[in-house]
Amino acid sequence: MAELKYKRMLLKISGEGFCKTGGFGLDGEALTGIAGQINQLRDMGVEPAVVVGAGNLVRGATLSSQANIHRVTADQMGMLATVINALALQDVLEAGGTPTRVMSAIEVAAVCEPFIRRRAIKHLENGRVVVLAAGTGNPFFTTDTCAALRASEVQAEVLIKATKVDGVYSADPVQDASAQLYDRLSYVDVLNMNLRVMDHSAISLCKENDIDVIVCSLLESGTMARVACGEKVGTLITRDSR
Repeated sequence: MAELKYKRMLLKISGEGFCKTGGFGLDGEALTGIAGQINQLRDMGVEPAVVVGAGNLVRGATLSSQANIHRVTADQMGMLATVINALALQDVLEAGGTPTRVMSAIEVAAVCEPFIRRRAIKHLENGRVVVLAAGTGNPFFTTDTCAALRASEVQAEVLIKATKVDGVYSADPVQDASAQLYDRLSYVDVLNMNLRVMDHSAISLCKENDIDVIVCSLLESGTMARVACGEKVGTLITRDSR
């Protein structure tokens, strides 16, 4: 077993990670890739928890602006859509031999457990992957904020924001070829520079609870395992920028 830097990790996977680039819905290959990385973590002795988004199915703010649907209702629809992603991930993980529990902030008793902090920690201690759905259960809060909150609640040592880019840049690298990739930033740097990597509330929560944040690519095989072992991957956001 490799020497671990992080024993308990929280992965935040956006809805776009569950479909092909620029696509919509669920893609089997994308699900298999995510599950493979999580299975690898568990085989290494890591205790992984996962917060899932639902941008591949419903975006509450976008839906509300485009249709006569109240923002609260639209956000609730988005939270329920995360349950769909979570159930799909659970089945793919268990097909690979990894025991998994879906826990939702909105009670959907027929298909998953309610989120109870002590129960979530017990699942992790017993070797189960915990997939956390329905955000915080409240409208207006993003899954970034949910990820920071859940990482704090389950006492995760690191929050990985798995995206389709390889870290935090000074500008959008697609639009600006001179954009600089940051190797390391402090929480204060992110807040003061107004970098749009995560909501300010999420960064502040991680700062308050001293949880490292690593922004890295979901598309690169083995990335999560490298993070667990302390290898330099993506952008590290921590207390000290040095």
